[in-house]
Amino acid sequence: MEPLPAFSPPVWLRNALVQTVLASSGLRALGANPMAAVARETIVDAGRGVRLLGFHSPQPEGKSRRGLVVLLHGWEGSADSTYILATGRRLYADGFDVFRLNLRDHGQSHHLNEALFYATLLDEVFSAVRQVSRLARGAPVFLAGFSLGGNFALRIARRCAQEPIEGLRHVAAISPVLNPEKVTDRIDGHPLLRRYFIRKWRRSLAMKQQLFPERYDFRDILQLPTLRRMTERLLDRYSPYGSCRAYFLEYTLLGDALRCVEVPTTVVTAQDDPIIPVEDFHRLETGPAVRLKIHRHGGHNGFLETFRSSWCEHALASLFRCTGEAG
Repeated sequence: MEPLPAFSPPVWLRNALVQTVLASSGLRALGANPMAAVARETIVDAGRGVRLLGFHSPQPEGKSRRGLVVLLHGWEGSADSTYILATGRRLYADGFDVFRLNLRDHGQSHHLNEALFYATLLDEVFSAVRQVSRLARGAPVFLAGFSLGGNFALRIARRCAQEPIEGLRHVAAISPVLNPEKVTDRIDGHPLLRRYFIRKWRRSLAMKQQLFPERYDFRDILQLPTLRRMTERLLDRYSPYGSCRAYFLEYTLLGDALRCVEVPTTVVTAQDDPIIPVEDFHRLETGPAVRLKIHRHGGHNGFLETFRSSWCEHALASLFRCTGEAG
């Protein structure tokens, strides 16, 4: 694989929480974004009646295209999350078509499906990425996911060993969730992060209830003080899972979970990530197709080199450019 550029943030950006908070700061998305300006809203048929919302930004007619990059956001993020918009802007400027895919019940997509989102719903995300890959029209396809989106990206890479996605050249996972049970408890143990995610999830659930009042009543769930308790109550009432443990295990990626991956895959995380425990990455057993890069700094989804610019943006552009040209 092509070498990744070094990441060494300035002293004032080495705090993990600063990196994490600024990663999603709307201020980073200010200014012109040609990628977003040309985006076409697209409803993707993900099979079995499931519809997912995405945004396709093709290069102008007549311009040379390097390929198509599909971007997956994190939990309670969206196709319009700052880190998605900033990364897409850089990739688009580098000559890539960009498709930003919303997971179910993320962004303004709650009305598209009556059933709730669960992180275990790999089939529909895999199907959507496969459908979207056809927009590349024979050009190389790349997939990049952040946080929970990184978890989906890695599970897609693993599934491709049995069901290849035509044209998929490289998968990248930034700050991916490996152990969702441990992640949930870490968020609950951090007052600032807990408030941030609970506020966003409450808003999302309230929107779903308003759209489907005959099916959902989350009023008591919205009053619970932790993600774990909210998850337990939601699963007990509306899901087939008997416990949080059973639910979390279904999308856990530990030990040799990535050993069978055959598509070239890059995993990036930080030692100081306040959400994702780094020790789980050290224990991963991977095959030759998977490269793991652990930075000393970077927080969660951050890796900011300046207030506006993230290492991930130019690292992914360089990685996908080199991979596409080599192929």
